[in-house]
Amino acid sequence: MGFCFYDNIAVAARVAQGRLGLERIAIVDFDVHHGNGTEAIFEDDDSVLFVSLHQWPFYPGSGGPDDQRETTVNVPMHAGGGDADYADAFTRIVEPAVRRFDPQLLLVSAGFDAHADDPLAEMELTSAGFRDLAARCAQLAPRLAAVLEGGYEVETLPGLVEAALAGFES
Repeated sequence: MGFCFYDNIAVAARVAQGRLGLERIAIVDFDVHHGNGTEAIFEDDDSVLFVSLHQWPFYPGSGGPDDQRETTVNVPMHAGGGDADYADAFTRIVEPAVRRFDPQLLLVSAGFDAHADDPLAEMELTSAGFRDLAARCAQLAPRLAAVLEGGYEVETLPGLVEAALAGFES
Protein backbone atom coordinates (compact mmCIF):
# COMPACT_ATOMS: atom_id res chain seq x y z
CA MET A 1 0.00 0.00 0.00
CA GLY A 2 1.05 3.52 -0.65
CA PHE A 3 4.72 4.18 -0.07
CA CYS A 4 6.44 0.86 -0.84
CA PHE A 5 6.42 -1.20 -4.00
CA TYR A 6 8.86 -3.80 -2.66
CA ASP A 7 9.18 -4.79 0.95
CA ASN A 8 12.98 -4.54 1.27
CA ILE A 9 13.07 -5.74 4.86
CA ALA A 10 11.01 -8.84 4.01
CA VAL A 11 13.35 -9.62 1.10
CA ALA A 12 16.33 -9.21 3.45
CA ALA A 13 14.75 -11.57 5.99
CA ARG A 14 14.08 -14.26 3.40
CA VAL A 15 17.58 -13.95 1.95
CA ALA A 16 19.08 -14.26 5.45
CA GLN A 17 17.00 -17.35 6.10
CA GLY A 18 17.84 -18.96 2.76
CA ARG A 19 21.50 -18.03 2.31
CA LEU A 20 22.64 -17.84 5.93
CA GLY A 21 20.40 -20.59 7.27
CA LEU A 22 19.09 -18.42 10.10
CA GLU A 23 16.08 -19.75 11.96
CA ARG A 24 14.94 -16.70 13.99
CA ILE A 25 14.90 -13.18 12.63
CA ALA A 26 13.41 -10.16 14.35
CA ILE A 27 12.34 -7.03 12.51
CA VAL A 28 12.01 -3.73 14.36
CA ASP A 29 10.25 -1.07 12.33
CA PHE A 30 10.40 2.49 13.65
CA ASP A 31 9.07 4.18 10.52
CA VAL A 32 6.17 6.51 11.41
CA HIS A 33 3.75 4.40 9.34
CA HIS A 34 2.65 0.94 10.41
CA GLY A 35 4.50 -1.76 8.47
CA ASN A 36 1.30 -3.42 7.31
CA GLY A 37 2.96 -5.11 4.33
CA THR A 38 5.71 -6.64 6.47
CA GLU A 39 3.14 -7.73 9.02
CA ALA A 40 1.03 -9.41 6.32
CA ILE A 41 4.01 -11.23 4.85
CA PHE A 42 5.07 -12.73 8.19
CA GLU A 43 1.79 -13.01 10.11
CA ASP A 44 1.69 -16.81 9.82
CA ASP A 45 5.45 -17.34 10.09
CA ASP A 46 6.73 -17.96 13.61
CA SER A 47 10.36 -17.77 12.45
CA VAL A 48 10.09 -13.97 12.11
CA LEU A 49 9.16 -11.57 14.91
CA PHE A 50 7.75 -8.30 13.62
CA VAL A 51 7.68 -5.25 15.91
CA SER A 52 6.32 -1.94 14.64
CA LEU A 53 6.41 1.38 16.49
CA HIS A 54 4.25 3.86 14.58
CA GLN A 55 1.97 6.85 14.90
CA TRP A 56 -1.59 5.66 15.44
CA PRO A 57 -4.19 6.31 14.30
CA PHE A 58 -2.48 7.27 11.09
CA TYR A 59 -2.07 5.99 7.53
CA PRO A 60 -2.50 3.12 6.69
CA GLY A 61 -4.90 2.73 9.65
CA SER A 62 -3.62 -0.67 10.77
CA GLY A 63 -1.45 -1.76 13.69
CA GLY A 64 -3.76 -0.68 16.48
CA PRO A 65 -3.49 -1.78 20.10
CA ASP A 66 -5.61 -4.91 19.53
CA ASP A 67 -3.60 -6.04 16.49
CA GLN A 68 -1.20 -8.42 18.25
CA ARG A 69 -0.08 -11.99 17.64
CA GLU A 70 2.58 -14.24 19.12
CA THR A 71 5.16 -12.97 16.63
CA THR A 72 3.56 -9.62 15.81
CA VAL A 73 3.98 -6.77 18.27
CA ASN A 74 2.41 -3.48 17.35
CA VAL A 75 3.30 -0.44 19.43
CA PRO A 76 0.91 2.34 18.45
CA MET A 77 2.30 5.75 19.45
CA HIS A 78 0.17 8.85 20.02
CA ALA A 79 0.80 11.90 17.84
CA GLY A 80 3.26 14.25 19.49
CA GLY A 81 5.34 11.45 21.01
CA GLY A 82 9.04 12.14 21.24
CA ASP A 83 12.33 10.69 22.43
CA ALA A 84 11.15 9.82 25.95
CA ASP A 85 7.99 8.13 24.64
CA TYR A 86 9.94 5.96 22.22
CA ALA A 87 12.54 5.08 24.88
CA ASP A 88 9.75 4.07 27.25
CA ALA A 89 8.06 1.91 24.59
CA PHE A 90 11.39 0.25 23.83
CA THR A 91 12.06 -0.49 27.49
CA ARG A 92 8.57 -1.77 28.30
CA ILE A 93 7.58 -3.56 25.09
CA VAL A 94 10.16 -3.87 22.33
CA GLU A 95 13.23 -5.04 24.23
CA PRO A 96 11.40 -7.73 26.27
CA ALA A 97 9.64 -9.07 23.17
CA VAL A 98 12.82 -9.27 21.10
CA ARG A 99 14.86 -10.79 23.94
CA ARG A 100 12.18 -13.48 24.50
CA PHE A 101 12.31 -14.30 20.79
CA ASP A 102 16.13 -14.52 20.91
CA PRO A 103 16.82 -13.70 17.25
CA GLN A 104 19.97 -14.63 15.39
CA LEU A 105 19.60 -11.46 13.34
CA LEU A 106 17.81 -8.18 13.94
CA LEU A 107 16.69 -6.25 10.87
CA VAL A 108 15.66 -2.62 11.28
CA SER A 109 13.20 -0.76 9.10
CA ALA A 110 14.85 2.57 9.82
CA GLY A 111 12.34 5.25 8.93
CA PHE A 112 13.09 8.86 9.80
CA ASP A 113 9.64 10.30 9.18
CA ALA A 114 8.89 10.38 12.94
CA HIS A 115 11.31 13.31 13.19
CA ALA A 116 9.91 16.58 14.55
CA ASP A 117 10.52 18.41 11.26
CA ASP A 118 9.12 15.77 8.93
CA PRO A 119 6.14 17.15 6.99
CA LEU A 120 4.08 13.92 6.80
CA ALA A 121 3.51 13.03 10.44
CA GLU A 122 3.07 14.47 13.90
CA MET A 123 5.83 12.85 15.93
CA GLU A 124 8.62 14.67 17.75
CA LEU A 125 11.71 12.45 17.60
CA THR A 126 15.08 14.21 17.49
CA SER A 127 18.42 13.07 16.10
CA ALA A 128 19.37 12.01 19.64
CA GLY A 129 16.20 9.92 19.75
CA PHE A 130 17.10 8.13 16.53
CA ARG A 131 20.63 7.54 17.82
CA ASP A 132 19.12 6.00 20.97
CA LEU A 133 16.71 3.77 19.02
CA ALA A 134 19.57 2.50 16.86
CA ALA A 135 21.81 1.86 19.89
CA ARG A 136 19.00 -0.05 21.60
CA CYS A 137 18.46 -2.16 18.48
CA ALA A 138 22.18 -2.94 18.26
CA GLN A 139 22.03 -4.57 21.70
CA LEU A 140 19.23 -7.00 20.83
CA ALA A 141 20.89 -9.57 18.58
CA PRO A 142 24.35 -10.81 17.61
CA ARG A 143 23.83 -9.60 14.03
CA LEU A 144 22.20 -6.42 12.79
CA ALA A 145 21.28 -4.87 9.47
CA ALA A 146 19.13 -1.88 8.61
CA VAL A 147 17.15 -0.71 5.61
CA LEU A 148 16.46 2.96 4.99
CA GLU A 149 12.73 3.65 4.99
CA GLY A 150 10.76 6.92 5.19
CA GLY A 151 12.06 10.42 5.80
CA TYR A 152 10.73 13.32 3.80
CA GLU A 153 12.51 16.39 5.16
CA VAL A 154 15.57 16.42 2.92
CA GLU A 155 17.45 19.02 4.98
CA THR A 156 17.44 16.91 8.16
CA LEU A 157 17.52 13.39 6.68
CA PRO A 158 21.32 13.09 6.21
CA GLY A 159 21.96 14.09 9.84
CA LEU A 160 19.32 11.64 11.09
CA VAL A 161 20.85 8.78 9.14
CA GLU A 162 24.28 9.76 10.51
CA ALA A 163 22.87 9.76 14.07
CA ALA A 164 21.36 6.31 13.58
CA LEU A 165 24.59 4.94 12.12
CA ALA A 166 26.43 6.23 15.20
CA GLY A 167 23.87 4.47 17.38
CA PHE A 168 24.15 1.19 15.47
CA GLU A 169 27.93 1.30 15.92
CA SER A 170 27.84 1.94 19.67
